[in-house]
Amino acid sequence: MKTKSLLNRKVQLALGAAILASLVVAAISYRSMVASTESDRWVRHTHEVLETLQNLLAEMQSIESNYRGFALTGKESHLESYRASILSAQQGEATVRNLTADNPQQEMLVPTLERLTAQKIQFAESVISLRRTAGLAAAADAVRNGPGERNTDEFQGVVRQMQDEELRLLMLRDADAKRRLGQTKTVLILGTVLGLVIAVGAGWSVQRDNSRRGLAEEELRKSEERLSLLVHGVKDYEILMLDPEGLVTTWNEGAERINGYRAEEIIGQHFSKFHTPEAAANDKPSQELKIAAEQGRFEEEGWRVRKDRSLFWASVVITPLHDKAGQLRGFGKVTRDITERKKSEEQLVKTVAELKRSNEELQQFAYVASHDLQEPLRMVASYTQLLAKRYKGRLDSEADEFIAYAVDGSNRMQGLIQDLLVYSRAGAAGKALHEISSENALKEALTTLGATIGESGAVVTHDVLPAITTDDTQLAQLFQNLVGNAIKYRSAEIPRVHISATKNGGKEWIFSVRDNGLGIDPQYFERIFVLFQRLHGRKEFKGTGIGLAICKKILERLGGRIWVESQPQKGSTFYFTLPEREGK
Repeated sequence: MKTKSLLNRKVQLALGAAILASLVVAAISYRSMVASTESDRWVRHTHEVLETLQNLLAEMQSIESNYRGFALTGKESHLESYRASILSAQQGEATVRNLTADNPQQEMLVPTLERLTAQKIQFAESVISLRRTAGLAAAADAVRNGPGERNTDEFQGVVRQMQDEELRLLMLRDADAKRRLGQTKTVLILGTVLGLVIAVGAGWSVQRDNSRRGLAEEELRKSEERLSLLVHGVKDYEILMLDPEGLVTTWNEGAERINGYRAEEIIGQHFSKFHTPEAAANDKPSQELKIAAEQGRFEEEGWRVRKDRSLFWASVVITPLHDKAGQLRGFGKVTRDITERKKSEEQLVKTVAELKRSNEELQQFAYVASHDLQEPLRMVASYTQLLAKRYKGRLDSEADEFIAYAVDGSNRMQGLIQDLLVYSRAGAAGKALHEISSENALKEALTTLGATIGESGAVVTHDVLPAITTDDTQLAQLFQNLVGNAIKYRSAEIPRVHISATKNGGKEWIFSVRDNGLGIDPQYFERIFVLFQRLHGRKEFKGTGIGLAICKKILERLGGRIWVESQPQKGSTFYFTLPEREGK
């Protein structure tokens, strides 16, 4: 009886141990299934974030390409794609904000993306406006000197940072899934052995546990396959993992497309095979891993080598991967082939340089030509005037008329050459820009125009004008030309001119010079800013028609633009802008 009781007790203990082991195994299996489901959800989420960021980057590149295309060609077809890309980019930013709301690190970068997009669009609009109002040279100069390229690099840097974060999380989840699968398998095997040893009679429990284990393993396997498919299915990126020594352990389809190696050819090889011989000889690959391990990230753009030994310009990011204990497990490496972008950038720089050189040569030619014409023209003018004085009335009337024509022509030619000299110097570098009072610049211009104002009885008024960082001499010349024109082209009324200034979104000052003069037909708005173009005969109004062309050239140098709003007999308002700069 005692033996039977002891046997029953042992059986109970065995059954209890088997039940306990089964419960432990079941709990681990259940946790594995839950983790697998959660991992699968994050895989889909990561894929959506990466796709949206890639689309957003493409739309920003399209925005830049189209506004630059319009700046170079003036074709309106570029602006249709430009507007569509802006709309898509704004939608993409909204999607990114929603998708990254669960990640504080990513969420902090979204306002930066939105700010850079707004800056890109604002700069693009200014280039488009310049192309329309000031022409190719001004637009090209704005593209070259403006913040467009820096903005693009910053935007791409933020997008890459967000993409790298998602890819890093993806790799960590992949590694964590593998680790959980290994741990689960170990525990399940031990649980199975323990259950078989201590509870042969509890087969039904073991069978049930095996069923749960199989389900957990299948879910983990499927999750691992989905992670692998996501990484291997990215075709535009080389995404691979390196062990701590730099040996390749994984290889995706994008890596094969970019580098030319198949997985069986490269796995187990050192990643220095992708570097140029010079870089490999200088131990650059090891330095990259060292920097990534010490600083948490290595990033650069430079030449890399394909299997066929051809070179391509690559954007490379290397990120260290650590386990929960903080031990280095390896590195994640993401590479993009940006050769075409590099070529486009170099071509644009070359084109802008050629435009600059061409403009400088034209400016130098205009200066030299006009300067060298001065001396022979002075001689012609002097002798024709001498003829007019000595022989007037001594020859027939036709001779007097011919001499008068010669004198008038030489005088007008001198005026044109002098104005051409002024024009050729207008766009050249003037004084260093510094903070000045635009009211003082206006007063200086009005002092110069004192006689003209007094003779015409003109009334010139102005609002409070701002302090602004610019060239005070050239600003005074702008005011002098615009106010002088307003008085010259007056109607029968007493000339009234009013000057004011407002700020445009905090980025630039818009000055206006409003008059009550003759006005201008809208069909001539572009023509009046062209060199030596006049709307009136010389007998009606003196001058060569160069004043507004000089204003336009001065504003190109100062980074502004000029335009007019007017109707015949209703006066005109000339507007010009100057950028808001920090004082120097």
